[in-house]
Amino acid sequence: MKIAILINEGPYTHEATDSAYLFARAAIEKGHQVSRVFFYHDGVNNSTRLTEPPQDDRHIVNRWARLGDEHKIDLVVCVAAALRRGIKDENLAPGFRISGLGQLVEAGIQADRLVTFGD
Repeated sequence: MKIAILINEGPYTHEATDSAYLFARAAIEKGHQVSRVFFYHDGVNNSTRLTEPPQDDRHIVNRWARLGDEHKIDLVVCVAAALRRGIKDENLAPGFRISGLGQLVEAGIQADRLVTFGD
C-alpha cells in the first residue's frame, strides 16, 4: 500500500509528530511505501535545522530527515505556512524541501491512503 502523511502540529508540543513518525516506521516495516510526508500549519516546525533539543531528548527533526533519506520519502514543507513562521530554504534541515499545497493534493491522489496527524 502506498501511504502519504500530513502533519499539522509542531514537534515537542503535541504527540502528533511522534505518532506520525512511529506510524511511518511501522508501515515501512510491514512492507508499505510511505511516499510523501507533507508538513502543514505548525507542522512546518518539524523541518528547521534551528531545532536543538537537550542531549537526553529525541531529535524529532533528525528522525524525519534520517527516515526520509533511508526510505526515499519526499519530505515537503508548505511554503505559505513556513514563511509565516520564518522558515526559509536556508534554515531547512537536510532532506526537507519547500513547496506548495499542490504537493499535498498530488500525494492524496497518488497514495492509497492519506493519513493526517494533528488538528
